[in-house]
Amino acid sequence: MSPILVIAGKEIADGLRNRWIVGATLVLALLACALALLGSAPTGSLGVKPLAVTVVSLASLTIFLVPLIALLLSYDSIVGEVERGTMLLLLTYPITRADLLIGKVLGHCCILAIATVVGYGGAGLAVGLGQGSDPQSWAAFGLLLVTSVMLGGAFVALATLVSLLVRERGTAAGVAVALWLAFVVLFDLAVLGLLVAGQGVIDPRLFPWLLLANPADVFRLANLTGFDNVRMFSGMAGLAADIRFGPGLLLGVLGAWVIGPLAAALLVFRRREL
Repeated sequence: MSPILVIAGKEIADGLRNRWIVGATLVLALLACALALLGSAPTGSLGVKPLAVTVVSLASLTIFLVPLIALLLSYDSIVGEVERGTMLLLLTYPITRADLLIGKVLGHCCILAIATVVGYGGAGLAVGLGQGSDPQSWAAFGLLLVTSVMLGGAFVALATLVSLLVRERGTAAGVAVALWLAFVVLFDLAVLGLLVAGQGVIDPRLFPWLLLANPADVFRLANLTGFDNVRMFSGMAGLAADIRFGPGLLLGVLGAWVIGPLAAALLVFRRREL
């Protein structure tokens, strides 16, 4: 068996032992069911399929919750092993540093994937099968699941990079929280402030491209502008007409947010002295 898969399996087993998978799944499932039941109530008078409303609600939940879970899951993936003295022991086995790093990232992404698919899947099936839906809404829900895992993977890669750049777990935890605040809370406020302050100076056409610098915004655009029924209910129809980013481009950018930090982490890990 590939060393990467062995290490990934170990991370999944550790996630089960530490209740990470169970805890993350329960949190996502409970909040998803609550949003699905509350959010689909008014759709009858609006003529919107309940599952499309659920996609909008879950997309908003994902932007805040999945990055935080990913960062808390991976911030000590390397620095924690170094502090415990187990990193040198791991590297005595016939594996490379790249195998170890990719295996850890893959394992953490699998934990997030299990939590997301199980947690969101139950709510989606309950709404879609119980209240009726259409193929476009199911496609939007499938895209939500895929991009939620990709968004989590992006923040797992960022957290792993942080874990390589610092020397203490406490520092890594602080940087992880700062990253969450920067990408999820402060980035959009900064962009909005820049546009307001730079009226007449900054070209408004620059705004859509600035959004690509934030994986959370790329996730939001992919899910809330990709399908007509979701776009109509989310209020993103006007923005979608101005942005004109296709789903393929947005998925590619989200994938780049996974690969870029991972490649940087591999480079740092190869040069780091343990």
